[in-house]
Amino acid sequence: MDLSTTVDPEPTPDTAARGATDDGPADLVFLSGPVHTVDAARTRASAVAVRDDRIIAVGHDAEVRDLIGPATEVVDLHGKLLIPGFQDAHIHPVGGGLELALCDLSAAVTAEAYRELISAYAAAHPEAAWITGGGWSMEAFPGGMPTREFLDALVPNRPVFLVNRDHHGGWANSRALERAGITSRTPDPADGRIERDADGHPTGMLQEGAMELVGDLIPEATLAERTAGLLRAQRLLHGYGVTAWQDAMLGRAPGGADPTPAYVAARSDGKLTARVRGALWWDRARGAEQIPELIARREELTGGRLRATSIKIMQDGIAENHTAAMLSPYLTACGCSSDNSGISFIDPEDLRTYVTLLDAEGFQVHFHALGDRAVREALDAVEAARRTNGRRDTRPHLAHLQVVHPDDIPRFRRLGATANIQALWAAHEPQMDELTIPFLGPERAAWQYPFGDLLRSGATLAAGSDWPVSSPDPIAALHVAVNRREPDGPASAPVFLPEQRIDLGSALAAYTAGSAYTNHLDDTGTIQTGKLADLVVLDRDPFDGADEEIAATRVLQTFVGGRRVYAAEDA
Repeated sequence: MDLSTTVDPEPTPDTAARGATDDGPADLVFLSGPVHTVDAARTRASAVAVRDDRIIAVGHDAEVRDLIGPATEVVDLHGKLLIPGFQDAHIHPVGGGLELALCDLSAAVTAEAYRELISAYAAAHPEAAWITGGGWSMEAFPGGMPTREFLDALVPNRPVFLVNRDHHGGWANSRALERAGITSRTPDPADGRIERDADGHPTGMLQEGAMELVGDLIPEATLAERTAGLLRAQRLLHGYGVTAWQDAMLGRAPGGADPTPAYVAARSDGKLTARVRGALWWDRARGAEQIPELIARREELTGGRLRATSIKIMQDGIAENHTAAMLSPYLTACGCSSDNSGISFIDPEDLRTYVTLLDAEGFQVHFHALGDRAVREALDAVEAARRTNGRRDTRPHLAHLQVVHPDDIPRFRRLGATANIQALWAAHEPQMDELTIPFLGPERAAWQYPFGDLLRSGATLAAGSDWPVSSPDPIAALHVAVNRREPDGPASAPVFLPEQRIDLGSALAAYTAGSAYTNHLDDTGTIQTGKLADLVVLDRDPFDGADEEIAATRVLQTFVGGRRVYAAEDA
């Protein structure tokens, strides 16, 4: 993305400072940088001045000191790096915040640890009619498939339903299956799968749309609980330097309650401090008849720091459970071709029609596209919309992009479709090495998370976490984007597809300017005069250290519109 085409030319620091003096002193000044502006030239400064919620000067200390008045707050950076606020272009904060208060398994990776955590949670919550939560890792169980018997031994008398870390599968005990009426005779839904044993009996594992068979029975979180979850998540995200995000699922979707009322409540109470773009959920069981409803919801929800201007279309599942849509079949455990190439949740011809209609109404389309067939189908839909409607400033983006056929790499730039990357996943770890690579085969496995190829092709990169699927920490994601190794992995660990590494400047730009572009927040994402003062202070300049040390960087302070929303104890 050429940022110079999306913002006004920045005045020289000296001009900016002189012009601002006419309106009085600044409210907030940062001195003794460095300041990494993330502008088109990646310029550096040492000082920034803020009045109200806007940046009024960017330059050197001597040029900005004139804006310091008796009431000006001065932040001496002492050589620490000031950057634009991070923006997460694909995240589920309300669900993540709720899960932190439920049976949270996300910090563990073994079956024995899950046994202890589930038992302890059930014992501590005897009043809970259901035991819910999740965050378990598939690699903890043979084939990624835990069983109902495991849960029955821990909680025999209450229904249990725990979603996995990817949130594309749910683990139920026998009582939950009984409540849902799931037996050997229950057919698989069109958009999911009930896992079965050799005799055809349900094992307790429900994939994709099959999760709804149990999930729809779970008492929905109250508005108060959802709002508390949002505010809990907001505090966490501000602590990671995140000042804005795109919620990838506003609406009643599989696996959770609609987060929308929580945003409305927080906005009404003045507690929504982040800038939020909401992606309204596309109900794949319906068709174009839902578009007028989506237009009405956009009008109803857009205001203040919340704007529901995007549509989330989930085109496929995930590779680990073989529901990601692939151009050729998955391999079996013996390396032979199977008869399964995944699921396209929406017929490709219908998808082209729907995306064209949504684009004509001014909606951005936010695709979940993980397999190479789903990526191609999404790009085909964008191309159909461009052909019919012309080039509109709707900024469609494709999230996840685990497997991308090389022929489709240059299409992102040509079509103006943003590549929305979840960098933390692009590393060797058990789920990748045991449940994905063997079933993709060597050729397709080499097409995974092609950040370098996309960047070299001229595609615009945005970045997100998909939290609670994975950590919402942008710095951890930057580390993996640059190193293609997990932040806490051994130094001897192999680099995952090293040719797809990208430099720190490009990775940081994706998580700031790129996501701001995707979120239509054009007055954020860079540090330039006139832009909103969404800023983050890091404890060091990671550009000065080794790439292997990026993950050691911490956020010290976070500002949204010039207002401090987070400060570490040692800030």
